[in-house]
Amino acid sequence: MMFTVEIVKMNEEHINGVYEVEKKSFPSPWTKEAFHHEIMNNPYAYYLVLLDRERIIGYCGLWIVMGDAQITNIAIDPDYRGKKLGDQLLVKAKEVAIEKGGSVMSLEVRVSNYIAQSLYKKHGFQPGGIRKNYYVDNNEDALVMWVNL
Repeated sequence: MMFTVEIVKMNEEHINGVYEVEKKSFPSPWTKEAFHHEIMNNPYAYYLVLLDRERIIGYCGLWIVMGDAQITNIAIDPDYRGKKLGDQLLVKAKEVAIEKGGSVMSLEVRVSNYIAQSLYKKHGFQPGGIRKNYYVDNNEDALVMWVNL
C-alpha cells in the first residue's frame, strides 16, 4: 500500500475523521463534541492529525500545563497499523510538547496493551505506576508511563 503521510495541527474540519478513527480504536470512544471542545475551548490542548493525502488515519491529543505534557489519546486507524506511523506521530507529539515548554510527558495505557507499551518504551517512556480500574468499559487498570523530554 502506497501512502503519503503528513502530520498537521487539528482543526474543526478534522473532527469527523478523527472521530471515525476514535470509534474504530476504542471501546468507549470520545464524542465529536469532546474533540470540538478540546480544540476550540481548552487552552492547554494541542491535537495533531496524521493524514494520508486528505484521509485522517491517526491523531494524538496533548495537554501541556506548566511543563507537563499529557497525552490524552493517540490512535492509528486499524487499517494502517503496523507501518511505523505511531512512531512518527509520537515523535511529532514530543517535538510539539518541547516547543510548548514541556519537560516531562506522561500517558496512561491499558495494562493489557503490550503493543502500545512497547511503542512507548521504544520512545523512552518508563512505567510510573498503576491507576486502578481506570477504564470505564471494563474497569481495566492503566499503566502510567513517563518520559523526560
